[in-house]
Amino acid sequence: MVVKAKKQSVKEQTAAERERSPAAPGRGRRARESRAQPQSSLNACRAGSLSALLRSRLGLGPAASFRLLTVFALAVTAGFLHWHHLFHLFENDRHFSHMSALEKEMAFRTEMVVLASWYRVYSSIMDFFRIPTKMCWSINRGEGLEPVESCEGLGDPAYFYITFVFLLNGVMMSLFYVYGAYLSGSRLGGAVTVLCFFFNHGESTRVMWTPPLRESFSYPFLVLQMLLLTYILRSRKPSRNAILALCVSNVVFMLPWQFAQFVLLTQVASLFVSYVLGYLSPDKMQTILTTHMVALGVCFVLMFGNSMLLTSFYASSLISIWGIIALRDRFRETFRAGLITWVMQCLAWVVTTVILKFMLAVVLGASDDAHISSLIKSKFTSYKDFDTMMYTCAAEFDFMEVETVLRYIKTLLLPVNVLLVSIIAGRTLKDVVSFLRHPSPAEPENDNGSDQSEKLVRGVMVYHSLQLLAFAVLAVLIMRLKLFLTPHMCLMASLLCSRQLFGWLGEKLKHQAAVLAILSIMAVQGVTNLQYQWGIMGEFSNLPQEELLEWIKENTPQSAVFAGAMPTMASVKLSTGRAIVNHPHYEDAGLRERTKLVYAMYSRKPVEVVKRNLISLQVDYFILEDSWCTRRSRPGCSMPEIWDVEDPQNAGKTPLCMMMSRETRPHFSTVFYNSVYKVLKVPKAARPSR
Repeated sequence: MVVKAKKQSVKEQTAAERERSPAAPGRGRRARESRAQPQSSLNACRAGSLSALLRSRLGLGPAASFRLLTVFALAVTAGFLHWHHLFHLFENDRHFSHMSALEKEMAFRTEMVVLASWYRVYSSIMDFFRIPTKMCWSINRGEGLEPVESCEGLGDPAYFYITFVFLLNGVMMSLFYVYGAYLSGSRLGGAVTVLCFFFNHGESTRVMWTPPLRESFSYPFLVLQMLLLTYILRSRKPSRNAILALCVSNVVFMLPWQFAQFVLLTQVASLFVSYVLGYLSPDKMQTILTTHMVALGVCFVLMFGNSMLLTSFYASSLISIWGIIALRDRFRETFRAGLITWVMQCLAWVVTTVILKFMLAVVLGASDDAHISSLIKSKFTSYKDFDTMMYTCAAEFDFMEVETVLRYIKTLLLPVNVLLVSIIAGRTLKDVVSFLRHPSPAEPENDNGSDQSEKLVRGVMVYHSLQLLAFAVLAVLIMRLKLFLTPHMCLMASLLCSRQLFGWLGEKLKHQAAVLAILSIMAVQGVTNLQYQWGIMGEFSNLPQEELLEWIKENTPQSAVFAGAMPTMASVKLSTGRAIVNHPHYEDAGLRERTKLVYAMYSRKPVEVVKRNLISLQVDYFILEDSWCTRRSRPGCSMPEIWDVEDPQNAGKTPLCMMMSRETRPHFSTVFYNSVYKVLKVPKAARPSR
């Protein structure tokens, strides 16, 4: 049984000045932080034995073992600092340690509840051994509100959840250090990557503000996947273990997040261009393609036959590139070797990918990703529809803001990347001109000695530059996707330490001094950015929703069915266990249709039509929110205006939500209301008389 600390009463105070009343003296959080540190002699002994193990198992000399241990230690340090940074920001923003269980659930409004099985296993084991897993306090919220119980520790579901998310993203930072060090060939390069990430933290991730996002689980595995891919690209003959690890990381990256397939599409496209330019051999390219195909098939099975994967541009692109490589000799015979062959291969890739995608969609009858095609279309044309505007009216799906570019410039991240890409592009252009003048069928893996090694390294740099450009395009079109661009820019910044690029600076010490000088300039704005983040202080409070959820639990049957705004429905499902007809998983075509029927309450349609829709969905209660009726992120983006695009025949009429906020009878009856929410009871359909 989970052991809870005894609660004590606390003094009255305001919500903004809550203080914790510990269950027993000396058992608070600060007391827990003062733990005895391991003795230095024990650490030295362990380090010595680890060094000996590395020498015996990996065949590394003392110097190489020391370098590897240093990289490992610095990577762990970077991961710990990031984990602590995330926890600190999240606690400052939400005052999470003082929130009740219901408030914690309300804070998790969208995508989540993935770790439930792990939590149950953990709780069962701890209960069996009677090990305390959490400590609870009574929190006086002031303002005439009842005190609530707030708990810390892994025995609390919300704490278990955020601890795992932040630990995963701490490991991600460790991977970034290793990645930067490996890409640049310098331990200082890993430090540059980590420091750039911290200096641009607000542009790199959202996990500290909203942990329950699918990207919080998915993105760390993309970092691992790209690190493994870099290793494979640098290897003349990559091992089976490396290929298997790449396949597994692909699967784990794709499973949690619907955008993963588009990121992998850009990766495959970047690799294909590297292949066309001669930096990647056909055999290695086909090996990578096979790995992607196997991973895609595994994901299709694990996602219960999600046809969206098979009908994606990503899947079609894999097949298309495979065919082009298989027919490479035909291309050489048909077209003159050189620029024309390159252009025709790229053209064939684009055309066949598009044709295959739409053919598969027709054959499999899948339309789950139709909204993505419409979203892309809307970025380049004036096309609009309901689903598209649901995305584009949200700031995170709009074009990248100019302010974001200015922030990149202030930390020197953009100027440094422009410099690096320009140098790499210049060297690539020389290689291309040399090839066009003296065509040769030689491939990177067939060269000998230092030429082969140097060409593989250049190929890795070309791939990362192309990937950077692809991420830049995604981020400019959809601001939310800058979470791919910014970290990759930080990674590319590690190449400041590359001797292949900057060996002309002279001796290594002079080179490192130049890098440190650039870092010191970056730190001027970077430290200011960190201080701004550390200065953010807030507190989560949503009393209207708390009242709503408590009313639902106490006054509605367990079988009741609810409809309303997608974020609110997620909270209703999580906190009350009631059935809902729509939720934030907007990638499913059927769910989009149901959400559209529900959101008709915010249109100008006749009330009879909306009522009939809700009855057809077997909805018992509709949760009406006035803010959804009046909120307008920019002109044309209020819900009634979005519906005007979809339903022009009713444009100009009074929105139904406004009429319902004043009077719901005779069509619905109001059973609950407060300052934000109004619950409408939907009448049952009349049964036919016998």
